[in-house]
Amino acid sequence: MKNIAVIGAGTMGNGIAHTFAQSGFKVNLIDISEASLERGLATISKNLDRMVAKEKITENEKAETLGNITTYTSTVDGIKKTDLVVEAATENVDLKLKIFKQLDDACDEATILATNTSSISITQIAAATSRPEKVIGMHFMNPVPIMKLVEIIRGYNTSDEVTNTIMELSKTLGKVPTEVNDYPGFVANRILMPMINESIETLYNGVAGVQEIDTVMKLGMAHPMGPLQLADFIGLDVCLSILNVMYDGFKNPKYAPCPLLVNMVQAGKLGVKSGEGFYDYSESRKAENVSKQFV
Repeated sequence: MKNIAVIGAGTMGNGIAHTFAQSGFKVNLIDISEASLERGLATISKNLDRMVAKEKITENEKAETLGNITTYTSTVDGIKKTDLVVEAATENVDLKLKIFKQLDDACDEATILATNTSSISITQIAAATSRPEKVIGMHFMNPVPIMKLVEIIRGYNTSDEVTNTIMELSKTLGKVPTEVNDYPGFVANRILMPMINESIETLYNGVAGVQEIDTVMKLGMAHPMGPLQLADFIGLDVCLSILNVMYDGFKNPKYAPCPLLVNMVQAGKLGVKSGEGFYDYSESRKAENVSKQFV
């Protein structure tokens, strides 16, 4: 297994492409937008530059990594002769079902289809294909090149052979694959998202302010960043989508999104990617926020 296709050049997609390419795989990075592909490659190059500056890789290794990546705006062209396709599109179930139906129609019969979904049922996604035994979840953590964990989620029909192949493949990337069962939110987000949601409820109820809540969790619980800052980093729209998936899946009110989170997403305050969430990420405040929150 040496030829990989990655669907989506956003934060997770370019990180996954970077990780595979740096490990010597040939990667086809696919996105419908040429501009998104350019931004994705620029991000990969910038992250590699940081690694060079820290002497973790050489300039030659950077060049080899970038040389392993080919970009495509055509999915059909990008998935030809690939051993594995990793979908990293928006966390939207209808979009993912559409993508997997297209992949199933266009890919070779032997190709394994993986999704980076952080909450949506692998069994549901697999049902959109004629190869459910070859569909599996590979939930990478952000930032992908740094974080070691990969949640490996097998659907109801995922075969032992495919599961073992993806577990071993993840190890070759320097990751620690951990197999979990196919329930809404899996393990990572089933635990993380209620904590983030409760932090937003704490703010909503006026118990404490943004920085106070994050300070308590960082200094009192030894979290590397506070839950509200982390929500900004993930994207408030993504947090809302995951909570909705869990609420719909479990019908348990403890997963119901806080009204403040819903209002912020509707207002377009999505966190880092929109320039404002619980913190202000505009250029005038960026240095101040970095110095206060990331140190």
